[in-house]
Amino acid sequence: MQNSAKSSWVTDKLMPPIMKFINTKAVTALKNGMVYSLPFIIIGSVFLILANIPYVPVATWLSDHGWSAVFAQANNASFGMISIFTVVGIAYVYVRDEGQEALPAGFTALVAFLLLQTMSVPNPVNEAAYKNIDKLPHAVQELLSSPVAGVLNTANMGGQGMIAAIIVGLLVGWSYSAMIKAGWKVTLPEQVPANVAGQFTAMIPAFVVISVSTAIFAIFKYVFHTDALDWIYQVIQTPLQGMSDSFPAVVLMAFLVTFFWFFGVHGGIIVGAISGAFLIPNSFDNMVARKAGELTLSNPSVHIVTNEFLNNFINMTGSGMTIGLVVFTLVRARSVQLKTLGKIEFIPGLFNINEPFLFGIPMVLNPFLAIPFFLTPVIAAVGTYAIIYFGIVPPLNGVGVPWTTPPIISGLLAGGWQFAIWQAILIAMSTAMYFPFALGYDKMLQKQEAENAAAAEEAATN
Repeated sequence: MQNSAKSSWVTDKLMPPIMKFINTKAVTALKNGMVYSLPFIIIGSVFLILANIPYVPVATWLSDHGWSAVFAQANNASFGMISIFTVVGIAYVYVRDEGQEALPAGFTALVAFLLLQTMSVPNPVNEAAYKNIDKLPHAVQELLSSPVAGVLNTANMGGQGMIAAIIVGLLVGWSYSAMIKAGWKVTLPEQVPANVAGQFTAMIPAFVVISVSTAIFAIFKYVFHTDALDWIYQVIQTPLQGMSDSFPAVVLMAFLVTFFWFFGVHGGIIVGAISGAFLIPNSFDNMVARKAGELTLSNPSVHIVTNEFLNNFINMTGSGMTIGLVVFTLVRARSVQLKTLGKIEFIPGLFNINEPFLFGIPMVLNPFLAIPFFLTPVIAAVGTYAIIYFGIVPPLNGVGVPWTTPPIISGLLAGGWQFAIWQAILIAMSTAMYFPFALGYDKMLQKQEAENAAAAEEAATN
């Protein structure tokens, strides 16, 4: 009765406000809008691997013949532009879900995002000449000290601008929709083609957004002597990335995924949507460090916890790391239910899809399997964090490995052979965790199946 009361409190009191927050327009736009960046993260990661082949003779040949630079260009133009895809995607989804023409809103968000940053970069010659700069003529000193104007800082287009992109995308999506609903639009006669009329509809909201963005840019430039994107990065993003990279954060993420699932809510999507805002920039930072040959924890920009940490180690083989339960169903299960589900789940489980298990067993509100379901991913998270923190393995390399990549292969791509071995160890750990609990659950199912069969036979004879 006590456990039932606790479960009722969670489902009736705790989950409704959580789900209300998860289903808000902002979170929905964040979750669905960031999806647009994923193909480019994966494609960019492929070219990152090609540009940094770990086999020295091949890597040397590619570098000497200029191919490493070509592959790096492809990476910079895809993975390196994730903030652009994010800001457009979030604003687009927000306005689309409001039932309005969405593409102009995405473009408006992009303009605002670009407008809020200073279009200049530090002079690349300055650092090289700094030691002897005082010996140069004054005019030359000024030239070398002046930033290069009229260019975009590509750092803001990548992970460094991610939080700013999210904020801008949400604010533009919200304000744009509100203005359209309020009738702030140019209405043209019906004879005007719809595509033309749509652009005029967007004109007033876009003008307001761009005007406000211009005012914000001016305030940051002349009052704070910086720009909005740099301020957001320093004041908001850097602390949040640091928090996401901590030990408590990784334990919390591992727990919350299974916590939501236990009560019938897709924990992977919820946690992934929220944490992705911080973990994707972490992956980007590690990628940049790898390209620079500085992928070590002594580098303050390198992170232990990345998006691949969550997808390919905490959620390996699916939420709850249920591969151990799959192994049990295939080699030891005696109940028809578990043996059947094991055959169904084996192939999807290899690709980190375990919904057949979660709903078929079910794992939802299942007290028999709750302990391994909650503990297995937490143990995996703690172990993975520890082996990176103590230098047993290097940090993850920032390669954007698709979450459907089978274990062993995903470990090899995300960090090298050490992580492939570690994933094999985690599979063994998952098996050891689930086996004793699955034995008891299997016996109970056997008993139920025998009773049902006997009842059916008796009914048939009568």
